[in-house]
Amino acid sequence: MIDEALRVFKDLDSKDFRILTGIETGMKHFEWVPMEELNKYTRLPFEKLEYKLKKLVKNKLVVRNTQPYEGFQIYFEGYDVLALNAFVKRKSISAIGDEVGVGKESVIYEAILPPELAIGEPVPVVIKFHREGRTSFKQIKRVREHLGEREHFSWIYAARLAAQREYDIMTTLYPEVSIPKPFDHNRHAIVMELAKGSLLSKTKLIDPEWYLDEILKQVKITYSLGVIHADLSEYNIFVSEDGVQLIDWPQYITPEHPHADEILERDVSNVLTHFFRKYGIKRELDETIREIKRQAGKNAEDIKEGTESRANRGTVEEGELDEALEEGFEEDIEEDIFQEEDFEAEKFEAENFEAEKFEAEKFEAEKFGTEEIEAGKTEAEDRKVQDFKKAASEKETSDKE
Repeated sequence: MIDEALRVFKDLDSKDFRILTGIETGMKHFEWVPMEELNKYTRLPFEKLEYKLKKLVKNKLVVRNTQPYEGFQIYFEGYDVLALNAFVKRKSISAIGDEVGVGKESVIYEAILPPELAIGEPVPVVIKFHREGRTSFKQIKRVREHLGEREHFSWIYAARLAAQREYDIMTTLYPEVSIPKPFDHNRHAIVMELAKGSLLSKTKLIDPEWYLDEILKQVKITYSLGVIHADLSEYNIFVSEDGVQLIDWPQYITPEHPHADEILERDVSNVLTHFFRKYGIKRELDETIREIKRQAGKNAEDIKEGTESRANRGTVEEGELDEALEEGFEEDIEEDIFQEEDFEAEKFEAENFEAEKFEAEKFEAEKFGTEEIEAGKTEAEDRKVQDFKKAASEKETSDKE
């Protein structure tokens, strides 16, 4: 899990990250990425590459296969390391804390977003790591229409696409819909605002009628924007004194979906059933659905125009899936290149490191660890937070040397 990734983070250098990225990229085309392909990507001598891979396997970031040929896959822990490193470089997080939530397809950790200004206060956030693929992939395909009909599909794509999809819809809905504010996304992970309050399923409400109305109000707003949650229940609704927040959006659909009415009814039924069982509040399902659609009908033309583009995200066909994933990988690589070039221009303009650069620009993509991390500004009470800051700082120092 993340603990394993944090434990080895401080010992990883730019070559380790390049190897992990090479395996990540190679898994688009190979079930097990051959050593020859990794050699082409990293441009490391075979002896050095083999030594580094043994270390990554030992640290449980990579898994090795020997039959019918020698090949490698990245573990979730290796993917976690790549995402965390990207967040640190972007200054989207400065520390990571305890696990605060876990489900079948995700794990959530608390973290700290550094303030924009030096005099500002750090912002508590969470990082949601998608884990689609940890369970049976056939089961995932049955309930995840955005994976299309592709038969051979690595977990790495399932998790990455789910995170991208959730982040996209969150940025579309926020702030019109009451959801945690999304801050950043990389690979299979999302940095977002800490949800307010507690889960509806674990909370005894003093005024349940008011909270039920607030939840249905958010469902109406969401539907008027051309979106249906598609997995709404008491387990992904947070309640607080300020109101409600809806979470967990990767399964969302649009009203153009062939089963949109059925799925909307299921969402609303889940909510009404909870309030009836726990508080004895009775609402008619059909009447509630009509009210939701009547409210949305006032903006029908706007919905039609606005959701035509969003509808493509409801179900991604096989060809579109490949294209979307390819674009995602290319964006990550380009971003790494830009960050590396900016850092070199600002910090090392007078020095010559050309001898250490690879011939092709694409192999500069994973020269990680060059961003300055302001460790030590705030003494964290949590040991994991201290270790994470120390790891980022040590990696920065070793790369400068």
